[in-house]
Parts: sequence; C-alpha cells; structure tokens
Amino acid sequence: MEGQIVKIVSDLHRVSYKDENYDCKCRGKFRHNKITPKVGDYVIFDKDKKVIDEIKPRKNDFQRPSVANIDQAFIITSLRLPDFSLNLLDKLIVLMELNNVEPIICITKRDLLSDEELKDIDKYLDYYKNIGYKVIYNTELDKIKSLLKNKTSVFTGQTGAGKSTLLNKLNINLNLETGEVSNALGRGRHTTRVVELFEMYDGKVLDTPGFSALDFYGFSNEQIRDAFIDFKEFPCIYKDCMHTNESECKVKEAVKDNNIIESRYENYLKFIERM
Repeated sequence: MEGQIVKIVSDLHRVSYKDENYDCKCRGKFRHNKITPKVGDYVIFDKDKKVIDEIKPRKNDFQRPSVANIDQAFIITSLRLPDFSLNLLDKLIVLMELNNVEPIICITKRDLLSDEELKDIDKYLDYYKNIGYKVIYNTELDKIKSLLKNKTSVFTGQTGAGKSTLLNKLNINLNLETGEVSNALGRGRHTTRVVELFEMYDGKVLDTPGFSALDFYGFSNEQIRDAFIDFKEFPCIYKDCMHTNESECKVKEAVKDNNIIESRYENYLKFIERM
C-alpha cells in the first residue's frame, strides 16, 4: 500500500496511511543502492511487517533540510528583529522556483515599524505582488488556513522570523518550541530539531530548521536567470542573453526604467557570480 513518510528518527520512518501512522524500517536494498528516504516521500510499504519496499518518484527534493514533494513554501519574512532582507527573500524565492515549489511571502513583525518605514517596505511588497507572488501577513490566519488545503507546505525563512510561533497559532496542539531573538546579533536561535510533517487544515505542513543550502548547487546560471520570473516580461533580442554585459538587453533597460526593481537585478548578479 502507498503512504507518506511524515517523520524520521534514526532508522525508524513514520509512514502515514488513512489517518494511521506506522513506524517502519527500510529494506536492506535501500542502503545497498544508496537510497535515502526523506520526510515527504510517498512510499510503498507493508503495514503488517512495517517495512518500506519502495520510494515513489519525487516531484522535488532538498538536501538541507532533507525533505521531498513540497507543493508550496511560506517564506516567513520578518520586517524587524531580524531586519527585512531582500537578498535572502530573493534567494528563497529563486530556490523554490528552481525546485517547482510555489513561493508565498508571509510577512511578520509589521507592527514593529513606523508608518514611514512601512511605506518603503510596501513598495517592494507591491512589486512582488504585481509580478505574481502571493504576499500575506502572519495575522491573516484564515487566509493561511485556506492556502494550506490540499497542499504539502513548508514554512521557511529567517531564523527568528516567527516560523514556529505562526505554526503554534495555526494549531495550538503543536506546542513547537520557539526562541527569542538576540538583540546583539539580530537573529534567533535554531529551535526546530526534527523535521516533521503535520496534518493541518486538510493539508500537510513541514516545520523545518530552515534551508541552509542556499548556494544553488547543481543549478546552472541559465536556470537561475530563468527563475527570475519578472525578467521574462522583457524578452531580449538574443535568447541566450544573460543580462550582464550584452548590448540592447531589455532586462537592463527595464531596470533603468524602474520596471524591474534594482534589488532584484543586483541579487540576480550576485547569484550568478557565485560560480
């Protein structure tokens, strides 16, 4: 029968099937073939012998954290403590685009900013909305609940931005540990220890320690370029244009004309220069 791995502790893999959980081990062939199961994997298993026989093909998979088959990512983005970071936001958005995951920008700690500061932030948030991304606030619990339905979601973002706090508000029974943000360092402590998939509002949610693999390992510069969805609105004369030193580049023109915000283009250059 087919189930889904919802938690892994040592060599025990908790498989969910029809509202029941089974703690299973993997057949020896997995180790022999160097196959590593991940939370989120759909598997063929024997509920009586409590053995996993096969891992189904993945929609996507991540290395750190080790999760698979994610439909959408709530990118928890703090406006203060830790401060708003367009670079990290774009990194996570591009990472999700590269892995066929829908990014959803979820803003926290809006109440810590003045009206004048919010005007500056809202200019950026309006831009992300206009290019097609959902932008929501952590106070919009009903909207978040509706977005969870029939999806496997991950909550990720800045350490200390409020991932576990938000999940606790969505489901008080989770009682996930939360950490205070250091005033000196401007960042929080990692508090989520075990990656686990929870049933929540007719969907499934993964709470993770966060994505530490943000170097786009395994992806080409062309793939990173194509993950900037706003660039596609300004097609260049040359299809292989990298929007760097080429003449008559429509993307660079769009940046000059303020049709693409400068931070997006600057972050793009940083991402492709990593190689």
